[in-house]
Amino acid sequence: MRYTTIGTGAGERRVSKLALGAMRFGTETDVETSYAILDRFVEAGGTFVDTSNNYAYWAGGTQGGESETFLGRWRRDRGIGEEIAIATKVGARPTDTVERVENGWATQRNRSWEGLAPQNVREQADRSRERLGVERLDLYYAHVPDMNGVPLEEYAAGFAALVKDGVIGQFGLSNHWSWQVERARAANPEAARPSVLQYHHTYLRMRTDIPDPRLSVDGEIGVADASLLAYVRATPGLTLVAYTPLLSGAYTNPAKPIDGAYDHPGTTARLKVLDEVAAETGATRNQVVLAWMLGDALPVIPLIGASSVAQLEESLAAVDLELSEEQRARLDAAGR
Repeated sequence: MRYTTIGTGAGERRVSKLALGAMRFGTETDVETSYAILDRFVEAGGTFVDTSNNYAYWAGGTQGGESETFLGRWRRDRGIGEEIAIATKVGARPTDTVERVENGWATQRNRSWEGLAPQNVREQADRSRERLGVERLDLYYAHVPDMNGVPLEEYAAGFAALVKDGVIGQFGLSNHWSWQVERARAANPEAARPSVLQYHHTYLRMRTDIPDPRLSVDGEIGVADASLLAYVRATPGLTLVAYTPLLSGAYTNPAKPIDGAYDHPGTTARLKVLDEVAAETGATRNQVVLAWMLGDALPVIPLIGASSVAQLEESLAAVDLELSEEQRARLDAAGR
């Protein structure tokens, strides 16, 4: 396993360069399999696990909390302590139980989300700590921008207060525009600032101009676009956590077509080079994508998912896959 440091100051953590997503553990992925995946991840040196207070509300018509509760149980059963960093999120939890979902989102959409009022953020932090069985949350994200009228500066101050009070080690932002990230970081220079950003990022380039009815009519807010990537590169101490780096299996599973947002000429060119490098290295597409990300100068941590130990093993093998400078150059140049 490879390791990196997230955050700065008292809240900084040394974590594995692969993070494991626990979104479906204990619900859509059964308990026995979920335990096996987590156990193998830790055995391989993994120390960074990701969840949210709203996972997985869509699986059982609830308000969420199942993933955190499951992780708390696993921690107790396995005697896990502070050696495993756990990140969780707040802001997108439904305020009522959900009976029907559309593409994994509550039918009520934004109107049902809890929001990021400082009081709610603090209350939910306490509930997350209780479910996880931890005294302090290592990393606490604003899952989405507040949809209930709370100013960005106000909820950024609320997170900073939690850092000051020792409730959380550090805080981050997920699915925000890059200008919102900058505004949150500049709101109070003397207080804690967001140090980790979580966005979708992968080898293929996604169109970001398609309106997202959940969050913004201006386009896809949850993608690490050129502006956000440049911002991360230019900001010391900032780390990108990349969710869905393997497109939920679409790189390798013919039964899962690549999303239409990737349907442009650049995708064909990049897939061609991806296949060439995979053949040259004897690796899978997934492994080359992860190796490309792990070896990048960009401070990025791929957030992998797995519904079986075999899927996890494929991702773990990417840690030891070294791409040559020439291969990396070809991968980077494809589709320009």
